Amino acid sequence: MTAAERLLNHLHAGPRTAVVLHDPSNMFYLTEGYTGEGLVYLSEEQRVIITDFRYTEQAERQAPGFRVEMTEQGRNHNQVLAELAKADGIDELRAETNYLPVDDFEKLRAAVGEEISCMPLNKAVQKLREIKSQTEVLAIRKACDITSEAFNAILPKIREGMTEKELQIELDFTMLRLGADEMAFDTIIASGENGSLCHAIPGSRKLKNGDMITMDFGAKVGGYCSDMTRTVALGQPSPEMRKVYETVLRAQTMCEEALMAGKKGCDIDKLARDYIDARGYAGRFGHGLGHSVGIDIHEDPRLSQTCKDVLAAGVVITVEPGIYLPGVGGVRIENTCLVKENGCVPLTTADKQLITL
Repeated sequence: MTAAERLLNHLHAGPRTAVVLHDPSNMFYLTEGYTGEGLVYLSEEQRVIITDFRYTEQAERQAPGFRVEMTEQGRNHNQVLAELAKADGIDELRAETNYLPVDDFEKLRAAVGEEISCMPLNKAVQKLREIKSQTEVLAIRKACDITSEAFNAILPKIREGMTEKELQIELDFTMLRLGADEMAFDTIIASGENGSLCHAIPGSRKLKNGDMITMDFGAKVGGYCSDMTRTVALGQPSPEMRKVYETVLRAQTMCEEALMAGKKGCDIDKLARDYIDARGYAGRFGHGLGHSVGIDIHEDPRLSQTCKDVLAAGVVITVEPGIYLPGVGGVRIENTCLVKENGCVPLTTADKQLITL
């Protein structure tokens, strides 16, 4: 069954209901490969990519199971969509109201006319995307292999006097050289006192002896992301930062060991949070424990205090506790993991023990 068929079945869509997709990640998923611009129209009768001249040939190559309709002067995307919906006798159109700006949604609604009601899709595609197929897991595993290999390759290049930005460039280049299509997100390098910044932007700060260096990075392969974080020491870390590292490592390992289908995201998060608090770092772990990974770097379900979703086998999710001490530094350790019925499989394979360079 194709992804498009799974969506229509999930929606219990009859012959008079159609779906329009604008979110590029959802278009990629439903067409099983299209990466260009435009929109996707799905009904019981038709599978259509509506795009302009720049992407028509690309769409035909990437999504052979879809017909391609090209826009032209005087016939824009919404007008083509309206033609398709009326030809199908559609009276309900499900749209991504969470993604479309209000102005664009109003233009869409005006184009199809009052006889067709426009209803929210309610993230139905994202719900389908939560459980990864074997093909998707293979792509994510390959991306994880690249990040793990890149981490091992970059360690000998880290030296005192190197800037955070220089380290980011080396790491990004290494992932590309090893086969990444692109970065899954902007690489984070946080050294010394900058380690307390969860999403630090690599800058001109030079690495110093005694620094803890946090590297949060990911590769994208075949449209799917990986996400890993490692913190290493350049020279001997202080006793306090060594304790921080040991605390984060224990929290990460204990949560990874507890991760399995049937558990709630909030319960796994609580394991890490309670342990970190008990070690004297209450309030210094301020983000969620993890997030699902796939076509987008941040997907649902999540491991957080507020996520009561029950994890299912086939979810790919990160486990990434951290401790952040303003003016001192921080530590985060992160693996991307595949949830199974009776446990999990870490797709990130790089060593988690403290590495002193």
